[in-house]
Amino acid sequence: MDQAELFINYSRRLLVGDFLPKIRHCLALLTKDQIWWRPNVASNSIGNLVLHLEGNIRQWILSGVGGLPDQRARQQEFDETGPIERDELLKRLTETIAAVDEVIGSLEKQTLMEAREIQGKPRNILEAVYHVVEHFSMHTGQIIMITKMITEKDTAFHSDLSKTPVPPLTAMSVKAQD
Repeated sequence: MDQAELFINYSRRLLVGDFLPKIRHCLALLTKDQIWWRPNVASNSIGNLVLHLEGNIRQWILSGVGGLPDQRARQQEFDETGPIERDELLKRLTETIAAVDEVIGSLEKQTLMEAREIQGKPRNILEAVYHVVEHFSMHTGQIIMITKMITEKDTAFHSDLSKTPVPPLTAMSVKAQD
């Protein structure tokens, strides 16, 4: 497996197998009111962050890379005050992640440098995938932090780290995850 295939497979693994389960776990700990709670007027609720992630990956991957029409209404992601039910938020995000995973999984390594226009700017496919993974990671961290603040509970995502050393990422370890 070369670096391009490693990049594609690891990006998929992070989105589907790491970030989405963490968001799902956090939402399961919260009530509807907690999902839509905002710490202040300059901040977003977890519900807003989930809507924002869904809108962002639709725009960057499904539209920008996959060629679907861009129908994003970004400001609505932040203006929503709910209550969109937890199951509906998860369904939308999960379905969008599945579609994004399909697009990323269908990429050929030689296409990673192909040009696209996303958010009115020239980008390449590698940049689009990298942006989505980075952006998703950042907001997943915010969701985790807000969940911990509200519930005063540890999510225990990394409780196993002290037990078994994590092997370094290699082409073989990514292939084994697929």
